[in-house]
Formats: sequence, C-alpha cells, structure tokens
Amino acid sequence: MRPLAWAGAAAGVALFLVTSHSVIATLIIPRSQASPLTRWVYRVIRDPFLYFGRRRKDYLAREPFLAWVTPVSLLGLLAVWLLLYVIAYGLIMWPLVPGGLVQALRESGSSIFTLGFAAEPDAGPTIVMMCAATTGLVVVALQVGYLPTLYASFNRRETSIALLETRAGAPAWGPEILRRHLLVQTLDALGPLYEHWEGWAADVLESHTNYPALVHFRSPDPLSSWVLSLLAVLDSAAMYLALAPERAPVSARLVLRMGYVTLNAVAAGMRLPHTTDPKPDDPIQLGFEEFVAGCGRVFDAGFPAERSVHEAWTHFRGWRVNYETAAYALCDATMAVPGPWSGPRTHLPELMIIPRSPVDRRPR
Repeated sequence: MRPLAWAGAAAGVALFLVTSHSVIATLIIPRSQASPLTRWVYRVIRDPFLYFGRRRKDYLAREPFLAWVTPVSLLGLLAVWLLLYVIAYGLIMWPLVPGGLVQALRESGSSIFTLGFAAEPDAGPTIVMMCAATTGLVVVALQVGYLPTLYASFNRRETSIALLETRAGAPAWGPEILRRHLLVQTLDALGPLYEHWEGWAADVLESHTNYPALVHFRSPDPLSSWVLSLLAVLDSAAMYLALAPERAPVSARLVLRMGYVTLNAVAAGMRLPHTTDPKPDDPIQLGFEEFVAGCGRVFDAGFPAERSVHEAWTHFRGWRVNYETAAYALCDATMAVPGPWSGPRTHLPELMIIPRSPVDRRPR
C-alpha cells in the first residue's frame, strides 16, 4: 500500500501545480493567459445555460437567464479550485497520516477551509496542513480582490455604452449613429464622440485582455452589448470616411485603428478567428445590398455624400476587413444581441433586431 500512497502523493503535487497555474494565470498575471482548466470550467458551466436558454424562443426572455452565466462561472471556478486543492493536499498527506486516503482527505479539507477539526501531531502532516490552510486563505482572498477590479472595469465600460444608446439606437448600429446625428443637426459632434471611443477602446483592450471574464459580462440593458457598441462606432466611422472623406473628422481614422486592434487582441486572447494583416480588397461577410440599405437610411436623413454608393463600398470594405472577422466571432461567442451588421449567431439562428429610429418631431 505504501508505494501506491507515494504514487498518489506525486499525483497530488502534479494536481497542486496544475491548479496553482490556473489560479495565478486567471487572478494574478496581468495578461490573457487563461489556463486549460479555467476554460474547461467556464465551458462546463456555460453549456447548460446555453441549452436551457435556447429553449426560450423570445430573446428578451432569454437574456436575463444568460446574464447568470459569468457570475455563476466565477463562483464555480472558485469551488473547483478549492475542491482540487483538497484532493491535491489529501493525496500529498496520504503516505504521511495513518487511516488511509479517506483520513488524509478529511484532514486536507479541514485545513483548506481552516476548520481545524482534524489534525496530526507529527511534523510532516503539520507542515502540509499549514500549507493547505494558507492556500485556502490565499485563493479566497485573491478571488475577493479580483471582483472589485472586474466591476470597476465593467462600470467604466457600461457608462459609455449607456451614453451611446441615444446616438446609436438599441441595439447599436453604425448607420443609425450617422442618421441620428443628422436628424438633430449635430454631425460635427461625431469628432469628439470618436475621440472618446478611441480612449474607451484602449481601456477595453487593457482590461478585457487582462481579465477575460469581463468579455462575457452582459450589459444591464438586454439590447446592449459592448462588442456591438464598438462595432457600431467603427462602422459609422468607416461609412463616414467612405462616403465623405473630406468632411470626416481625423478622429474617425484614429478610432478605427484603435478599435480593430482591440477587437483582434481580445479575439486572439479567446482563441477566436481574427485577421492580422488583411488586404483592402479581401472579401467581407457583409453584403453590398446590406451596405446599400444602410446608406439609404443615412441619405434619407440628408447626409452630404461626396462619393456614390458603389465607389464608397470599395473604401468601406477596405476599412471593415480589418475588424469584421473578430467582431463577428466575439458577437457569437458572447451571445450578443443579434443586431444588424453583426454576423450570424450560432445560438440565435435567423434572428435580427433592427433599432427603431426616433420620429422627426421638428415643426414643419
């Protein structure tokens, strides 16, 4: 039995290292290094939510159910870490305590959760139990300290999204941004808007690559999504530059650059499809007919175009090819609201929600 116990101790050390790698990569290292264990836990918890969410036909009824995915995943990940540490330390103590594996697991659990109802007087088990108690406290403290960081970044992200809703509709859509600014004669305000969203994209790049759990946190408004909001801002900037390059503000080019860097970096961290150096004439998934329809909404509001739709399409495609693949992959992975120009949804097939334009109530 002794050789088996020592083999179990070796397995316990290996399990301790695997679990510690997951904890450190998820909570401490400031970069996207999610371990296979972390990704597996998220997938196991997420799949049941997707299964039961698909059974709800109405998107608005499905959305509150999906909002539980990430919070439950964080709690589930903490529970898995503690359970694996209990098993790891139990295996390590197996050859050191009398009573076999069951007694070793009992003492490991007593130490991890700092209950202190089981203890061995010998030096070897005592050292292991002290290490186990320290590990349990450190993991819980790290998770508790992790949550305020997440919610601070989440609040910064959502404030700008809430402000964008009056400018972009719900769900956000690039042509709607141009149309609404034209309706209230504030097209010049798009320059400062793009400047703000350039900084917003940089903040998301830093926070969402360092803390991947933020990617899946859903907006309080069921018709809002951080991916869709950024996509709408980029599409509006690309349309502006394609249709009226002389009039477009310089910040439109800057927000496009920062935006597609952010989307590609977040997608790369999640191992989703993205483009690194596409050619301007590479094909995109958005069809020309969809672009024509979007331009029609903008022209109806009186957009001062400098190019025809056919000429503008070539330029618009050259901008969109930089971020479309990553944006569509993130929209699908985060189950974002199915707005126009945001690609298909694996879990929301054949569903699209078009934002309503505000009624023009100016006196005639």
